[in-house]
Amino acid sequence: MKDEPESASEMTPSLVPPGPKGNWLTGVMPEFNRDSLGFVTRIARDYGDVVRTRFLYLTAYFISHPRDIERVLTTDHKNFIKPRSFRTPFFQRIVGHGLLTSEGDFWRRQRRLSQPAFHRERTNRYGEIMVDYTERLIDGWRDGETRDLHQDMMRLTMEIVARTLFSADVAGDAEDVGRALKEIAEPFASQATLKWILDNRLPTPAHRRFFRTVQKLDDVVFKVIGERRANGADAGDLLSMLLQAQDEDGGRMTDRQLRDEVMTLFLAGQETTALALTWTWHLLMLYPQAEARLHAELAEVLDGGERLPTVADLPRLPYTEMVIKESLRLYPPAWGVGREAVTDCEIGGYPIRRGAQVFMMSWVVHRDPRFYDAPEEFRPERWNAEEARRLPKFAYFPFGGGPRVCIGNAFAMMEAVLCLATIARRFRFSPAFGHHVTIMPAMSLRPRDGIKAVVHAH
Repeated sequence: MKDEPESASEMTPSLVPPGPKGNWLTGVMPEFNRDSLGFVTRIARDYGDVVRTRFLYLTAYFISHPRDIERVLTTDHKNFIKPRSFRTPFFQRIVGHGLLTSEGDFWRRQRRLSQPAFHRERTNRYGEIMVDYTERLIDGWRDGETRDLHQDMMRLTMEIVARTLFSADVAGDAEDVGRALKEIAEPFASQATLKWILDNRLPTPAHRRFFRTVQKLDDVVFKVIGERRANGADAGDLLSMLLQAQDEDGGRMTDRQLRDEVMTLFLAGQETTALALTWTWHLLMLYPQAEARLHAELAEVLDGGERLPTVADLPRLPYTEMVIKESLRLYPPAWGVGREAVTDCEIGGYPIRRGAQVFMMSWVVHRDPRFYDAPEEFRPERWNAEEARRLPKFAYFPFGGGPRVCIGNAFAMMEAVLCLATIARRFRFSPAFGHHVTIMPAMSLRPRDGIKAVVHAH
């Protein structure tokens, strides 16, 4: 681990940050679309910690120093709202005014009402569900078969979140729901394009198809909410907590507010953990020493692999947790965080105008050699307590940070560790012959053609 350097942006006398000019009309949009990950990596390397760019008529800044990121997300967070992309018709249609998109007093009220559902003693009860559903998934796996691990993990986390969120068993409908979620995610693979802009604002075929698909999920969610309100029973799930939550004036969430929060939790809770597990399997296949150490820990803690993991085992599985943390470093599902400046301000010594879009790319910061030794390598042991303490704050932010840090981050970490342990105690994997893994940086960091792997029982 290297000492924290001074921000390069604070050492320049210029009042305008450097950055690529791009096309006179579209700015850097074409270059960003051709290779999003390569683009954000190159501009940080070539121009420094604060980079000024333009997407069509929008001025955008990319910041890459932890000190500046902390200012946006924590110190001066009231001066920043969610980015313009979160206010597009497509995004608003999915999550409405849930925690992900709402602002100000309304967001603070919703956060207070939702927080009790994620208290540790409450979420710990879901550990057994997570392990049971994982066992149910892998009971059908056979030694030597080839599977798409991304597809499997998406199915698994969808079933878990449906069960823990509103006590629904969607095993029989998993393929239909999974197809709908995939259709919803596809348009976000090309946000910075003219097609994306037109599809959002005009009744194009893609626009109509998107809204029809979201309506199908709405029908399911509103039906569950209506049934639960009618019987008034506490099913022990997250929806029950949200239904019971009330503010100091006795006010409760409306059906629409419940729908927005449920949809936000369903989509975020399902995909984030699925991708964390997907990329973890990919990395373990590439680094057999880390895989061997993981299996050794599981064998020791789980009686030679004879019993299933429980929430009580989590403190005794430090390396398993390090594996997940390191996977989130190299392949953060939410590979960047965006904000919009509410008033004129300053970041890293540069003036930032009101309305400017500000992006903090965890993909870039998590791989910065100033903060990580051998940053491209998968080294779970770098998350031991001593090394982790030396890491600058906000050099690692897979769940965002500040007051708007992901409300379900502890839930997601528990789920990822328990699912990883449950599967790895019985299986390991090797890459399928001829399958090449490519990254699709859309709304989240997905494998474009899945992760094909050969299953090996042990």
